[in-house]
Amino acid sequence: MMSTSLGMAHVGGIMANLSSCFANALTMVEPSSVDKENAPLAHASVREVLSSANVLKDWDLSPVLIGSYKRDVSIRRVKDVDMFCRMLSADSTLSGQDVLNAFFQVLEAEYGRDESGAPRVRRQARSLQVAFPEFDGLYVDVVPARERFDGYWEIPEKNTDEWQSTNPEKLTALKTDMNTSMDGLYVPTVKLLRQARRAILDSRPGGLFVELALYDACSRGAVQWDSQAHAFVTGLESIAEYLCDKVSWGRALPDPSMPGQYAKFRATDLQWKSASDRFEAAAATAREAYRTDDLGAAAIGYRSTLGNNGDGEIVFPMPAGYDEDGKKKAFAGPITAGERMVPAGDRRFG
Repeated sequence: MMSTSLGMAHVGGIMANLSSCFANALTMVEPSSVDKENAPLAHASVREVLSSANVLKDWDLSPVLIGSYKRDVSIRRVKDVDMFCRMLSADSTLSGQDVLNAFFQVLEAEYGRDESGAPRVRRQARSLQVAFPEFDGLYVDVVPARERFDGYWEIPEKNTDEWQSTNPEKLTALKTDMNTSMDGLYVPTVKLLRQARRAILDSRPGGLFVELALYDACSRGAVQWDSQAHAFVTGLESIAEYLCDKVSWGRALPDPSMPGQYAKFRATDLQWKSASDRFEAAAATAREAYRTDDLGAAAIGYRSTLGNNGDGEIVFPMPAGYDEDGKKKAFAGPITAGERMVPAGDRRFG
């Protein structure tokens, strides 16, 4: 098991919090204004099509927004919007595949093909994906759901007529509660860690894994909230620790929305191993950045961990007075004794 001594390290010393740099980094991972305009338009379009379809009216549809966009933890660029299509009058004998077929027919009839001739509606294992090329490639993932006797919901199970349990609206409520208990730092930390996952991984597990792993770590008191830097670093370390345990002995991750059950993610053993190796390396880099009193070196470390956003822009900026290599900028001019502002450097007045 990995060491988790970071929370106690360097007590009383200089920590590279770089608060303004982290604040700027968060603006760089925030969904763009275009994404924020397009996502609700796409959602409204699909909602109207499904709600007005005569062949679906017997199921009494009540679609709601779920997923990272709904929970305000999505990052630039927003690629998909998740629609949870609650069927309030669904018969318990319904086949999951029959429901997917019915939804597909309605959506395919409305959206058809794009200008290139490619189909805009694609059937997936548990949902239907509707493409909006006019919205810069945005997708709406439509997930049919029926209510269980115990208040949970069920969605179609992959390649069978059966259903599997889920509770996405509860996850939204839990996010809000955790963010409140962590003085508003939980949501921005989720976003930063989702960005780190995007920067260091090129495959599964996806962003939801990062969010649930962080939630579990917060629930266990493993994440420090005295600064955004400390929350990011200890959160990253907690995820790396979980992944190490997952690969070593199959540690399961609790699903907080359904007590007593565990989250399931689509990832192969090789993908879990790769994620473990890369998160451990990223956590080590972030820990070193946090411990150093060299702000330029710290920024370089954080920058390598967070990478570029969905628009190809560097996420973590250099602090004032440092160049892009993390070195203090040379002062191009004389320093006069008595000046109120003295630039960073080693020069001192006699």
